[in-house]
Amino acid sequence: MSNPPKLSNDCFALPAGVHWTPVDEALASLRERVSVVTSTEVIATVSAGGRVLAADVMADRDSPPYSNSAVDGYGFAFASLGGDDYALPLEKGRSAAGGPFDGTVSAGMALRILTGAMVPEGIDTIVLEEDVVVDGDVLKFEKGLRQGANVRPKGEDLAADSMVLHAGRILQAQDLGLLASVGVDTVRVHKRLRVAVLSTGDELRQVGEDIAPHQIYDANRPMLLHLIRRWGMEPIDLGHVRDDADMVKQMLTRGAREADVILTSGGASAGDEDHISAALQADGTLNLWRIAIKPGRPLVLAMWQGIPVFGLPGNPVAAFVTALIFARPTLLELSGAGWAEPRAMRLPAAFSKTKKAGRREYLRARMIADGHAEVFHSEGSGRISGLSWAEGLVELGAEGCVIAAGDLVKYYPFSEFGL
Repeated sequence: MSNPPKLSNDCFALPAGVHWTPVDEALASLRERVSVVTSTEVIATVSAGGRVLAADVMADRDSPPYSNSAVDGYGFAFASLGGDDYALPLEKGRSAAGGPFDGTVSAGMALRILTGAMVPEGIDTIVLEEDVVVDGDVLKFEKGLRQGANVRPKGEDLAADSMVLHAGRILQAQDLGLLASVGVDTVRVHKRLRVAVLSTGDELRQVGEDIAPHQIYDANRPMLLHLIRRWGMEPIDLGHVRDDADMVKQMLTRGAREADVILTSGGASAGDEDHISAALQADGTLNLWRIAIKPGRPLVLAMWQGIPVFGLPGNPVAAFVTALIFARPTLLELSGAGWAEPRAMRLPAAFSKTKKAGRREYLRARMIADGHAEVFHSEGSGRISGLSWAEGLVELGAEGCVIAAGDLVKYYPFSEFGL
């Protein structure tokens, strides 16, 4: 199948005069401007876990494919029952899963039947074996059973040719089981979105390398590469590049050749050494979105040789938070999975805080034993240990507010961001 149309070079341009963009407006703009960029392929259902469906899936057969027993017991025709005490002679043989009864059960007779076994002709009701007494070749049990009891009808779950799963779904283990149950052995899926990750900055070194006192280890790249994997995409490690305009351009060109999207960290503002922004400004199309968010603010959105570039802040905490809030839904939309909006829980605060108006804030947080939201002891964006301490984020709106202990706050567990 041919590739979908590429994004236009001006898709990230903001209206003139926009300086500080509220978070919701930025998200809405991104949602409007991006679309699927991946082609599709047909693969075996058994290998499709984590992939994005590219087409609706219909059932190839009924589920269950035949009426079957929900219990170990005895089956009969309900119309055969009469009198105060039920007693039915037993048919010779039985029906078991994989070993159905060969024939029709005569009216007024009962048959031994096991869980999952096909219900033969002549049976419409099954009594649980714990509720009966077998006296020789006669089955006895008391009144109280309804007609159709313990029978799973054919197609009770899904009928053949009915809708099973819709396009855009990220296939989970339970989905593969569902597809197998209705006979779907292959599915059309989007190819995995290829996301190139690049770190920039003279101050960075990789763990294991010699390091000078004025340098730091690159925390962003391993963090972002793993986020890409967790989101079911294919990470492409472009490594680290120094603050050199020509080297930055070379790595962006490599990323455009090998990936569908480029994700960078650092160099995303307008300083002397912000070479990502400078390179994109000179030879690509650059849009620097100043988002009213803490931690965060600068967000580079650009096109380089027809490939979207998503530039995150260099600060690890800001890079992590903006990756969850902005990069994840954008990348999912590009991958064919559709836009994803996290769902918040309302929890009582285990903290107090006075917040100024102006920016939406995301606090590293976790839910403690009593169900309250506890926040990290420091809001310093350089405190990367708070990311490992946290199990989610507390969101405080752009308006000013005073939070007292016990007030309800919005809490997003990391699971809502695919982690």
